[in-house]
Amino acid sequence: MSIIKINAITVPADSGDELGKRFAARRDSMEGTEGFEGFELLQPTDERTTWLVITRWASEQAFENWRTSQDFQRSHAGGGAPSEEAPKKPVGMSAELWSYTTSVTG
Repeated sequence: MSIIKINAITVPADSGDELGKRFAARRDSMEGTEGFEGFELLQPTDERTTWLVITRWASEQAFENWRTSQDFQRSHAGGGAPSEEAPKKPVGMSAELWSYTTSVTG
């Protein structure tokens, strides 16, 4: 059973493309993170301005270990890699974290 974390990020109407570019630039940054199983960035196809970042984890502990790591702090402090000269301004206006587990029925 996987642990699913969904980060619902609301951005200004004209900032979604920038959010997508930042995630694309960091696509491989989670490789090798213990317990990380994958992620998707979902772009709204209607008038909504909330993008969904869906991550899968082997356990709640694996997610918490990453969330409290220096890698997490660096990646969320300015949206960029440590080699960048100036931190980027956050794109999101708000974010909400949702938690789920996978479930099989039938």
